[in-house]
Amino acid sequence: MHRNAYKGRKFGRETAQRSALIKGLAESLVRDGSIKTTISKAKELVPYVEKLITKAKKGDLHNRRQVINGLQTIESSHKLVDEIAPKLKGRDSGHLRITKLEARRGDNTLMAKVSFVDDLSEAPVSKDQSKPKVSTAKPKATKTTAKKTVAKEKK
Repeated sequence: MHRNAYKGRKFGRETAQRSALIKGLAESLVRDGSIKTTISKAKELVPYVEKLITKAKKGDLHNRRQVINGLQTIESSHKLVDEIAPKLKGRDSGHLRITKLEARRGDNTLMAKVSFVDDLSEAPVSKDQSKPKVSTAKPKATKTTAKKTVAKEKK
């Protein structure tokens, strides 16, 4: 059987169970900041949460309702829209990182840690504020300062 045009992993679950699994993982990620799961679940989770973060950044009523629909609880969706999304305004994409861990002891499944790239405990940093401006130019001489220096040289 061909595998072309099949999208996503099934995880040996039915459709409703799969969506509940992804919603639960996204819920835990938003609530805790990072989670430890299998690599295949992490690879399915990251695009799902990235899309929710993009909607949360817009923050209007329609997108807020879509974020609420994408997560299990209203509290976590409000946390994503009100607390996490403003801290991620400086980044267009790539908000999450997958870090490979050691294999699980029981069944030797490869594990991964999914976490936010930016530190969410700090204040938000926009693109313009990321590089502080340092002026190395010398101050320009005005007419009054030029007259004062000429007067000092004459004395």
